[in-house]
Amino acid sequence: MKFWESKTLAEMTTEEWESLCDNCGKCCLHKLEDEDTGEIAFTRVVCEFIDLESCRCTRYKDRTILVPDCIDLKQHDFAAYTWLPATCAYRLLTDGKPLPDWHPLISGTAESVKDAGVSITSYAIKESQVEDLEDHIIAWLDK
Repeated sequence: MKFWESKTLAEMTTEEWESLCDNCGKCCLHKLEDEDTGEIAFTRVVCEFIDLESCRCTRYKDRTILVPDCIDLKQHDFAAYTWLPATCAYRLLTDGKPLPDWHPLISGTAESVKDAGVSITSYAIKESQVEDLEDHIIAWLDK
């Protein structure tokens, strides 16, 4: 049995936890919350520390210090993070669902995320290129 099938997120080692991230980059997209409804809208905008080819943070260890709004997911209860993409392994496992076939732990390759069209590489832009986040809302992103 694979570790993600036998352990809760809280029981996982740091290495196991980190390996669950498929590096799609969706959780790093800037989001806007409607103050009236609480609805979350994803934008195609990411912070300057995201490498748009690998969808990995170039300052991962220091990210929450360098970007105070950056959330360290391991410090929180995933049941509260309904804004995480529907494809996110942390959300899937919290919801009792299996990892998809394209997930690197299943496919054996990091490229499977891009091949499946799950990665942000084809549409994300850096925040330094943006004046107004509302101009970059992506309604089609499967939340």
